[in-house]
Amino acid sequence: MTILITILVYFAILFAISHLTSKKADNSTFYRANRRAPWYMVAFGMIGASISGVTFVSVPGMVLTSQMTYLQMCLGFIVGYFIIAFVLLPLYYRLNLTTIYTYLGQRLGERSYLTGASFFLLSKMTGAAVRFYVVCIILQQFVFTPAGIPFAVNVVVMVMLIWLYTRRGGIGTLVFTDSFQTLCLFTALVLIILEAMSQLHLSVGEAISVISNSPMSNVFVFDDWISPHNFWKQFLSGVFVAIVMTGLDQDMMQKNLTCKTLRDAQKDMCTYGMAFVPANLLFLTLGVLLTMVLGTGMKGDELLPTFIQSTTSNASLFTLHLFILGILAASFSSADSALTSLTTCYCVDIRRKAGDEKLRKRTHIIMCLFFVLFILLFRQLNSTSLIDAIYILASYTYGPLLGLFVFGLFTTKHPKDRLVPYICIVSPLLCYALDSMTGHLFGYHFGYELLMLNGTLTFAGLWLTATRTI
Repeated sequence: MTILITILVYFAILFAISHLTSKKADNSTFYRANRRAPWYMVAFGMIGASISGVTFVSVPGMVLTSQMTYLQMCLGFIVGYFIIAFVLLPLYYRLNLTTIYTYLGQRLGERSYLTGASFFLLSKMTGAAVRFYVVCIILQQFVFTPAGIPFAVNVVVMVMLIWLYTRRGGIGTLVFTDSFQTLCLFTALVLIILEAMSQLHLSVGEAISVISNSPMSNVFVFDDWISPHNFWKQFLSGVFVAIVMTGLDQDMMQKNLTCKTLRDAQKDMCTYGMAFVPANLLFLTLGVLLTMVLGTGMKGDELLPTFIQSTTSNASLFTLHLFILGILAASFSSADSALTSLTTCYCVDIRRKAGDEKLRKRTHIIMCLFFVLFILLFRQLNSTSLIDAIYILASYTYGPLLGLFVFGLFTTKHPKDRLVPYICIVSPLLCYALDSMTGHLFGYHFGYELLMLNGTLTFAGLWLTATRTI
């Protein structure tokens, strides 16, 4: 009962923020927050929005299989975010864009525009629904099953709550709710770290010493070129992953386009990028501490939930409340912006009716319904391999976006617009075939570098079909 009260108080605060920020809200507020958002609040909220509930659970467990090598990719993220700040943002602000895929229509053509927007809709709906599904499973285990609430009701209520506090203010509300949720997320994370230190009877100085001397604290891998954790593979992949999954993603860029000026947006992006390393270092630090408490004989995703269960069995419900708060903050700050960006993309890019408020409201409800249906479908099939496949599908869909934007930005050629949808479909299929072939012949499967290969193939297809210069 106390956990349900915590959840209700949490959402009461979100609704209060929504009420205050959505007065006199219109489509401009929903889509761009009237370009009045303070850059520092956007930057702070972006940190939480980039950390889903799955990340909250999974990143600490990475230390079991890859130590702290994930930080190599986070270092690449910094470079990627600076490229976004000084290459992509100036373009988006110069064109005064509401959605970033409008650029594809202006530069490459109508079908290129629809292709880019469609790939985003497919990727974001599947990826966001799967992430939220995993969080709903965790909440069902810790909160709703003990209260006798069915999973379907859990999902419907959670998605309905997102709709309620975003339906009027949209991105104008999310700038402020994301900041609140980021604060909750990291407060919960730090307090859980302190709880783990308490169980190990470590002071802050002793914890730092123990973690730095642990074999799990290894960050850099330079000597093994085959390893997926090799520094250059991780670093370069981090650069491209940041560019594609932030700079070419309407969900992430919609918040940046709410800043008053280009300079503010650049400060926001650079600040957010620099914060990503210490933020993930905290999650990995927690992972090392949890292995000292529980041992290493479990899967990575089981590490934090197992700690919470063992702690609550010792009557420390405070830690359970922190865990639920962190999960809620991480999952809702990513899911609410995903639904808002999906609504924006459909109304602006697919229907071309940015000023139609009735369409926007209907679309927002429909996107929420699709979200519920996707989550319940995953539950019905109950297949971990399906979830893995959906994540892989999401990663495949970003490659064509990378190829389209790079071609538009760094060439003066114009492709045959009617062929662009086929090129963007064939490229991921070729990547899948190559991955299968190399796996069968050499035992090697592509990791994050698949994104670069996918983008390169798309770029090559566009180049080969180019007929004239602009």
